[in-house]
Amino acid sequence: MTAQIIDGKALAETLRQTFKARVEALTARGQRPGLVVILVGEDPASQVYVRNKVNGCLAIGMHSEKIVYPADIAPRVVLDKIAELNADPQVHGILVQLPLPAQFDEQEILEAISPEKDVDGFHAENVGALLQGQPHFIPCTPYGVMKMLEAAGIDLTGKEAVVIGRSNIVGKPMAALLINAGATVTVCHSKTRNLAEHVRRADLVVAAVGRAKFVTPDMLKPGAVVIDVGINRLPDGSLCGDVDFAACQSVAGQITPVPGGVGPMTITMLLANTIEAAERKAGLR
Repeated sequence: MTAQIIDGKALAETLRQTFKARVEALTARGQRPGLVVILVGEDPASQVYVRNKVNGCLAIGMHSEKIVYPADIAPRVVLDKIAELNADPQVHGILVQLPLPAQFDEQEILEAISPEKDVDGFHAENVGALLQGQPHFIPCTPYGVMKMLEAAGIDLTGKEAVVIGRSNIVGKPMAALLINAGATVTVCHSKTRNLAEHVRRADLVVAAVGRAKFVTPDMLKPGAVVIDVGINRLPDGSLCGDVDFAACQSVAGQITPVPGGVGPMTITMLLANTIEAAERKAGLR
């Protein structure tokens, strides 16, 4: 058996094409969706992520800009800028690229963003709404995973799901979304005993642990759906996920590649959240 590939890149392109009409309709009403991304420091990976986010917006007709600060900037300067953007009616989404330098309290920064413009879905108010099953903005990576599962025709009702990783960005909101969709969810992490035993009984595995090729075929239930959120750079410069993709293809029923899987969907759902914010502002939602 060779697993069916869940192609996130193709799905992302399809979704982005549908977004263009929504952006045009909003622009005609004077609500052109606008996203501002704040970058602090010169982390190379963060620079790439920010560039891709800005370019993704511009490609579908949205307004986007990035604001760059040096790594030693005082947090108060960034907080003042966020307050200014919160009050700007032309800005529908505000995103602060993580991680931030050591002098920052990341939670303070995230909480400073207005919940109505928190298109990353990290504000406590939005996290609480998600846990209550009434999400306002869904964190972009888990949102993308759910869209991929939906497009692949996977019914989660009653399925055993294992999420490997408990981060606020992926693991925890991913678990909440799967629970809301009717799955029985186990969250595994660095303190989990007999992790492989948990994974082995799962109909769905979401790997978000940040360790290259961590999930191996002996850990999988035959026919399981395997979603690989990880992005790791190998010594030769190539990218791989948290799943040993080549080896697991012979056991999994459906699997996402890295690159070309979850990654393109993350930025796509950021665009979706920003458009939704603009639609709410225009009274269309």
